[in-house]
Order: sequence, then C-alpha cells, then structure tokens
Amino acid sequence: MDQSNLSQQAGQAKGQAQQKGNQMSDKASNAAQACKDSAQEAGQQAKSKAQGAADAAKNATGMN
Repeated sequence: MDQSNLSQQAGQAKGQAQQKGNQMSDKASNAAQACKDSAQEAGQQAKSKAQGAADAAKNATGMN
C-alpha cells in the first residue's frame, strides 16, 4: 500500500470512530433525559399522594 491509501484509511477510521462516539454520546444523553423525566414523574406522584393523605387526615379530624 502506498502512503495516500494509508492516509485515506486512517481518515476513514477516524471519521467512523468519531461517528460512533457521537452516537454513544447521544444514547447516553437520551438515557439521562429519560431518567430525569422518570424521576420528575415519580416526584409528582409522591407529592400528589402526600397531598391526598394530608387532605384525608384533615377530613378525618374535621379540620377541613
């Protein structure tokens, strides 16, 4: 192989590695966002349940 072929192959390998790295970064970012969304939803559900329990306690004690 001559030098130009080796340079071309090296350039292609570099480009493929960068593309793969970007894909992995995108997947990690998407997973992090999904985790954040899930945590926020769980927090909202917990907040809603706590409010419901507080309202039930007020009703049961006649404080409402």
